[in-house]
Amino acid sequence: MTAIERTHVILYVRDQAASARFYAEVLATAPTLDVPGMTELPLGAGCVLGLMPEAGIRRLLGDAIPDPARAGGVPRAELYLVVDDPASYHARALAAGARELSALSARDWGHVAAYSADADGHVLAFARSS
Repeated sequence: MTAIERTHVILYVRDQAASARFYAEVLATAPTLDVPGMTELPLGAGCVLGLMPEAGIRRLLGDAIPDPARAGGVPRAELYLVVDDPASYHARALAAGARELSALSARDWGHVAAYSADADGHVLAFARSS
């Protein structure tokens, strides 16, 4: 069995450039790749956040999947990040245009977490162990 070398979490977005600016600001990091059709930002050792235009995945997979553009802001994914200071990440997300879904609070699974939604409706959670 081959070990997994890297994990890519890819979100389908309406506006790649706007999403790239948003996530670069929220994550306080620069893209490692930013070309037409894909922006990548490092999330930590062996993990990358990819931002792909909705039209790009349609070109790639065609009718094999439902058209992501028809989701109309319905949450399609959650990006749950365990970080050292979830309050600052959450504040940056809100300042960059995210909509708050749930303020930072203790959760019953042992984390303190805050939730917001990006412009495409993806749910962002920033958490730490309580």
